[in-house]
Amino acid sequence: MGNEDLQKAVESLKTAKVRMTPQRHAILEFLFETMTHPTADDIYKALEEKFPNMSVATVYNNLRVFKEVGIVNELPYGDSSSRFDAVTDNHYHIICKECGTIVDFHYPVLDEVETLAEHVTNFQVDSHRMEIYGKCPACVSKEPVGT
Repeated sequence: MGNEDLQKAVESLKTAKVRMTPQRHAILEFLFETMTHPTADDIYKALEEKFPNMSVATVYNNLRVFKEVGIVNELPYGDSSSRFDAVTDNHYHIICKECGTIVDFHYPVLDEVETLAEHVTNFQVDSHRMEIYGKCPACVSKEPVGT
């Protein structure tokens, strides 16, 4: 993701009358630079040296604000820690069952599933989510030969 996306996020916060603190900007910047879908703890650990007085609660509070403004998505998966994604357009995730790596992929044809679901069920659909599970290339390469 680029600097342009970060600037749009900063503008969204300004529009929502959210004051930009150095910690808030650092958390936002980290989210837009990483593609790892970090947990709040991951973000805290990455920034604790730069901001030794910042607490994990500060990270969680800022993520909540970012979520409310619509500039990050929370990804609650099977484990107890949600992950956060600064890519908010329609996309899907493939998740490694071994190491937990999450990778984005886009498949626009699946967006039509909402229209089909509405037609078949008469529900008013507002979103959908799809996850694919497997082993990432790094974990596959660690497997002993012949398994």
